[in-house]
Order: sequence, then structure tokens, then C-alpha cells
Amino acid sequence: MAKNTSNPFGDVTQMMEQFKMPGIDMSAIVEARRKDIEALTDANKAAFESMQALAAKQTAMMTEAMQSLQTAAQGMLSGGLSDPAKQTEIMRKGFEKTLVDMKDLAEMAQKAQSDAVAQITQRAAEQMQGLKKLMQPK
Repeated sequence: MAKNTSNPFGDVTQMMEQFKMPGIDMSAIVEARRKDIEALTDANKAAFESMQALAAKQTAMMTEAMQSLQTAAQGMLSGGLSDPAKQTEIMRKGFEKTLVDMKDLAEMAQKAQSDAVAQITQRAAEQMQGLKKLMQPK
């Protein structure tokens, strides 16, 4: 009993068309809802992909930080980092790198949010246009 999941609105469209009312285009209403769901699905997909990218970036940042700490610890054990100036320089570079990484993460999150809002805003504008067309007398 396999169903065709490529068009989940097929059955709904047929059902709605059975209830024809004068002056109301039921297929247009069903099509508008389909587009709403597609827009939400696309926005959710983009948000999910952005979260994956953020997680990958955070993982890379953590790996790099751990490698840097390991290198610094090995240097201290071998006596190569006993100079306070070298220690200060390593700390400064680490802090600068952390700030750059934090800025990258913030920009990635902002872009993801603005893309999702843009998709939903576009669909809302399309919905308003559709409603205006439906409200016009035929």
C-alpha cells in the first residue's frame, strides 16, 4: 500500500473541488496552502543546513583550539615557552583568533536568520497578492 508522497495535496484538491461554491476557487485556495507549506519547508531546510554549518564551524574551532593548547603545553614542557613575552604573544594570538571565530559564527547565524525571514516574507507577500486576486469580483 505505497502512496505517492510527491504530491500530498492531490487528494485534498479533489476533495475540496467536490464542495464547489459560487465565486470561490477552491483549487486556488488549496494551491495557496501548498505554496505556504513549501515556503515553510524551504525555510526549515535552510535553517537546518545553517545549524549544521555552525556546528561544523564550532567543531573545527574546538579542534584547532585543542591542537594549539597541546602545542603550547609541549612547548612549555620542553622549556621553549619559559619566556613571558612568548607566552604573552601566544595568548594574544589565541584571543585574536577567538574573536575572529566568534565574529564568523555571529555572521553565519545572522545570515541564516535573514535568509529564513526573507523566504517567509516573500511567501507572505505572495499570499497577500493571492488574497487580493481571490477577493476581486469575477
